[in-house]
Amino acid sequence: MITQSIIQAIADAKGKDPDHLEVVLEDHISTDAIQQLDDHASESWTLQFELPNHTVHVAGDGTILVDGPQEQMVA
Repeated sequence: MITQSIIQAIADAKGKDPDHLEVVLEDHISTDAIQQLDDHASESWTLQFELPNHTVHVAGDGTILVDGPQEQMVA
């Protein structure tokens, strides 16, 4: 699930375990909307959103960037 991959990428950027993040993704963006984008037939979409102290960029090809450097690729 793409939202779990985003949470993992944020945790990696913070150097923390995903279960110990202070940020709740749903407080900042609709995880349902993210999942609907990921379920879309086309991979030609991008999404960027802000979290406290972080900018997250997600692309339809599975790329997840947190603050610029690539943190994880969705399989």
